[in-house]
Amino acid sequence: MKIYFIAIACFLSLTISGQTPKTDFDGKKWEAPYTLPIPKGWEVERFPLPISFAPAIKYTGVEDIRFTPGWGNVKTDEYWTYAFLWYLDGNIRPTTKIVNQHLKAYYTGLIKSNIEQRKIPAEKLFTVKTNIKKVVADKGDSLTFRGTIYMLDYMQQKPITLNCIVHLKTCQGKNKTFLFYELSPKPYPDNVWKSLDQLWTDFSCEKGAKTN
Repeated sequence: MKIYFIAIACFLSLTISGQTPKTDFDGKKWEAPYTLPIPKGWEVERFPLPISFAPAIKYTGVEDIRFTPGWGNVKTDEYWTYAFLWYLDGNIRPTTKIVNQHLKAYYTGLIKSNIEQRKIPAEKLFTVKTNIKKVVADKGDSLTFRGTIYMLDYMQQKPITLNCIVHLKTCQGKNKTFLFYELSPKPYPDNVWKSLDQLWTDFSCEKGAKTN
C-alpha cells in the first residue's frame, strides 16, 4: 500500500456501488470497464472523483493509479514516476487553462494532506506552479497536453519538478471521457517514459482487451 493516499483511504467507505462510484467505493473490488495494464511489480490504487483533497475539481468518476516499483524510493530512476487515469462521466473537453487549474488544485491539495502527517514546517511550503500547454495530439488522442508541475516533494521536503503528459480520449458509444496522466521528474524521453507510454499504448476502452 503506497503512502500516497493514506489519509484519503481512511476516509473512504468500504462498500461498492456501480461502475462509476457516487458515494461509496471500494477500490480493491471495483472492476474497471476498460483495460489499463498493471505491469509486473507495479502497484494500483483507485479512488472516486471528486477526491476529498481537491474538491475544486468537479469531475465525477474514478482515479485509477499505476505506481512504478521505485515510485517512493529516491535512490531509483523511478522516483515519483507514475501514471493515473481519470475515468470520467460525460463527454469532457478541457481547455489548457482548465488542465493547469486542475493540476494545481490536485497537487496543492495532495501536499496539504501530507503536512501534518509528515510534520512539514511552514517555511518549506510554496505555491504549486503548472506550465501545461496543448500540443499536437498523439496518435489516438483527442487532445494531448505537455508541460511541468513545480511543487514540494513532500517525501523529501524539497522542491521537485514533474514532467507531465496528459492524454484525452473518448470512445464511440460511451458517454465517458478518459484523461491519462504520465508523470516523472526524469526528462522525456528518458527510459522511464517507455513504460509509462506503454500503459497508454495498451489502453483499451473495452474490458479484457489483449495487451502487448
